[in-house]
Amino acid sequence: MTITINSDVKDRLILFGWIAGLLILISVIWIFSQRLQAYYLLKSVNSVFVNSEDGRRLSAFIPNKTGKAGLLGYWFSIRNSSDRLFVFTIFQDGILIPLGAIVSDNGSINEIIPLSAHAVQVFDDLPQSIVQMYITRIETEAPENTKGNKR
Repeated sequence: MTITINSDVKDRLILFGWIAGLLILISVIWIFSQRLQAYYLLKSVNSVFVNSEDGRRLSAFIPNKTGKAGLLGYWFSIRNSSDRLFVFTIFQDGILIPLGAIVSDNGSINEIIPLSAHAVQVFDDLPQSIVQMYITRIETEAPENTKGNKR
């Protein structure tokens, strides 16, 4: 009986170790690949702007150093403008909808832009209360980013 209990505990500890190890590995990869992710996201958003015949172009990723959990998204500077673009996603019916928020120097959002063909189709159907919640959170976090201060 003691052999099976010890074996059961040992098996559970090994399983826990594997799961913890995989989560740590995934987290390390995620953290160290953020610049690469931002680079490809910049290229994708610029491609969306070209395809939609929008004259705006993103110029650089702006790293957001914060000690607390903030919004999940990426800040970019816009070429030939003092505005910034915050790229984020909203869940709608289990599907991620990529959106961009044009944020002015004073931290207010000028425009929300859908960043995919599907996002354009469902953008008007998004609940305005959820969109407003994101707008409020972005505007709350934006002033320090738009003034160039580091947190």
